[in-house]
Amino acid sequence: MQTSIHTGGCQCGAIRYRVEGALEYPHLCHCRMCQKAAGNYFMPLGFAPGKMLTITRGEPGWFQSSDPVRRGFCRDCGTPLFFDTLQSDGMAVTLGSLDDPAAFPPVSQDGIETRMPFHAALGSLPGKNVDRDDLPGGIESIASTNHQHPDHDTELWCTS
Repeated sequence: MQTSIHTGGCQCGAIRYRVEGALEYPHLCHCRMCQKAAGNYFMPLGFAPGKMLTITRGEPGWFQSSDPVRRGFCRDCGTPLFFDTLQSDGMAVTLGSLDDPAAFPPVSQDGIETRMPFHAALGSLPGKNVDRDDLPGGIESIASTNHQHPDHDTELWCTS
């Protein structure tokens, strides 16, 4: 039997992790604590039970957001990575930090009592491609100077 491997990490590459097997209960959490931790309207999370999750590079920083929960993040770039319910056997990862975030579409929304009132209307907003004409050199100036870690494991990665 072959086990699926899913990798992920922070934006700068200082922290990398791997999950052996499928994440359980991929969901969007709209609670106010997750909103603050993500700096966003919600936080997408998926649970890696038992010993499925291994940190393969670096050491995350931790913030004890409540007595039962600590949150792991990269101290270098600030990327939120982990949601650790201390009495649980396993740990959740932020789905956006996966190298392939589309692998785990959400199956539920939690904390909907604090979900933004405009959330349901987001799909009807007009869309546009990013051209960044506000930057000298446009989107090419971002692409040609990208310091973000690629969406795959690397042998070495310079974070400076």
